[in-house]
Amino acid sequence: MAPPLSSDEFGLQTLTLIPGLPNDVGALILAFVPYCHHARLKVTCKSWRRFFSSKALISLRQNYVVAPKLLCIFPQDPSISQPYLFDPKNMWWCPLPLMPCNPHVYGLTNFISVAVGPHLYVLGGSLFDTRSFPLDRPSPSSSVYRFDFGAFSWESVSPMITPRGSFACAAVPERGKILVAGGGSRHTMFGAAGSRMSSVEMYDIGNDEWVALDGLPRFRAGCVGFYIGREFWVMGGYGESRTVLGVFPVDEYYRDTVVMEVTNGGKWRELGDMWEEGERRRLGKIVVAQGEIFMLDRGEIFRYDKSSNRWGKETRVPKKVSDDASVGFVGLEEELYLITLLSASEPTTTATRSRQHKRSSTLLMQIYNPWQSRWRSVIVKPPFHQSLDFRTTVMCPIRL
Repeated sequence: MAPPLSSDEFGLQTLTLIPGLPNDVGALILAFVPYCHHARLKVTCKSWRRFFSSKALISLRQNYVVAPKLLCIFPQDPSISQPYLFDPKNMWWCPLPLMPCNPHVYGLTNFISVAVGPHLYVLGGSLFDTRSFPLDRPSPSSSVYRFDFGAFSWESVSPMITPRGSFACAAVPERGKILVAGGGSRHTMFGAAGSRMSSVEMYDIGNDEWVALDGLPRFRAGCVGFYIGREFWVMGGYGESRTVLGVFPVDEYYRDTVVMEVTNGGKWRELGDMWEEGERRRLGKIVVAQGEIFMLDRGEIFRYDKSSNRWGKETRVPKKVSDDASVGFVGLEEELYLITLLSASEPTTTATRSRQHKRSSTLLMQIYNPWQSRWRSVIVKPPFHQSLDFRTTVMCPIRL
């Protein structure tokens, strides 16, 4: 366990946090206050304002407090639409500052967000650049931005070697690394256009540099990535495309998985197809919780069996939606969250009440615990000024 922090690190040389207690003890007690209450406690007194505004508080919480995960939601391009932090236990929302804006680019989408410690990273994506020709052709981005919750501000860090959007990405917090693989230039405005790539890179957070690793066995974009047991997994995605009637491009989706053992030379191994021909068209939305892999597909949740490389049915979603693309799917602690936007006249039943919700921005969160095989649901009124489109919304869990 890390040593206690001194009063100097909080700017409290002549101030007292809690009368009658040493400041290091008072700091430890206040560090256990949930993150959602920090802003309102700053006005209590001068010493608390300094304490709850200090960068050292985040470090103290990381070392001593097992805080519940929060959810960061990016409704749209974070340079023009504020991201929000959501605490599902306290039903609390907090706006984050806009990401730095480049006046030459617009329409950022298909980016990835990952959290490492008290930092939130936004990597790559696809956008339009006013300096490129033709103007209506999207370009991949290599930019990487980091949000520091201690300073509560964004900063630009070293860009990726290869620009990419719609790629696999995973954080390796214990090693201070971020891995990216595959991707391309596809933009949500164009259904089946854009490039594909196979390159793989690793970001060293401490040295702020990217290094190239062995590429994927084949071109792959639209894939999902995660890190389990010292291995970087890349699932699904698309590679080659075909045309219907010689005109309309259609993606050929992959059914396989490839895995890289990061600590053993970074070599890839192929696990083969995860389902039989005709069983499903493409990989569903993926979530990793407590080392287990879950997929949302056509209103049902499946659990991945590593030994057989197959998906087994786990449960059916109580309130099924017509299209999985309109559902947000994310893991927080040991629970799986399915988030849907309710229509203005849609009735919703919860464990405690049943009533008509009139606001079109109301969110229904259906929450499943796979270890207890139990569902619950909550209704949330978000602060967004526009409706969430979960085909483009990006979500990232973070522990603060």
